[in-house]
Amino acid sequence: MEKHDIASLMHGAPLDIWSESCIVRFDAIDKSDLMTLDAALNFFQEAAISHAENLGVGREAMARTNQAWILSRMSVEVHRRPQYGETITVRTWPRGGEKLFALRDYDIRDLNDNPVIQARSCWLIIDMEKRRPLRPQSLMDSLPLNEGQDALSAAVGLEEYRIADNAPSLQKIAERQALYTDVDYNGHVNNVSYIRWIQDTLDPALLEQARRMRLDINYLNEVLPGEVTDIWSAEIGKSSSETNAFAFEGKKGQVPESPAAFRAELRLWQ
Repeated sequence: MEKHDIASLMHGAPLDIWSESCIVRFDAIDKSDLMTLDAALNFFQEAAISHAENLGVGREAMARTNQAWILSRMSVEVHRRPQYGETITVRTWPRGGEKLFALRDYDIRDLNDNPVIQARSCWLIIDMEKRRPLRPQSLMDSLPLNEGQDALSAAVGLEEYRIADNAPSLQKIAERQALYTDVDYNGHVNNVSYIRWIQDTLDPALLEQARRMRLDINYLNEVLPGEVTDIWSAEIGKSSSETNAFAFEGKKGQVPESPAAFRAELRLWQ
């Protein structure tokens, strides 16, 4: 779908499922010639923003009531990493609500209409002045439910990710300051930037050689411009030479007791 087609649809008739045809470009791949995990999340983010505009709950509409959509949780399953130059279809659709959360699913499909990446996200509606979540029911009533259209199994992504009690102790492996390119329109570190931070702590060869991936991440406290986040990690659950699994926690401060900005688990299959 060309840019002018997207612009017309954003202000056209509301669509239950948003769909964009794209080409995997150079900035979306690594040395393996395959799409990176952060690029996949960026595709999902842009599609969700366009669909929100199309449904009348986009940035400007929310700003009129001093509200904003804030991503709280995300689960992503990568069955195959699309390659450079491949034509893909990026889709997204709302899936109703669960308590304070508004649910949204995604997938990336190949030319044979096979889903190669699937995901589920949980969003909060935030009062931007008070920085507190609001109940989403008033908005959810106007959005399509898309019953039965599950990208992932029904319960995936709805529970907060917690590091297992029997997991190895986390060790500090890096720190990142929130700089200009990390911060988005809402004035805090963008959700995709956290994925880049996680990737940058790993051996690049592990990511380049991975053919399948699974990511679960909770965004717990916003990180503001200039703030430093310590990244803690441990390798967990390694069952074979072809599987690597890591737990991550980003802490807003310089001591282990600092509040968590995010928690995540990333599994890689070679």
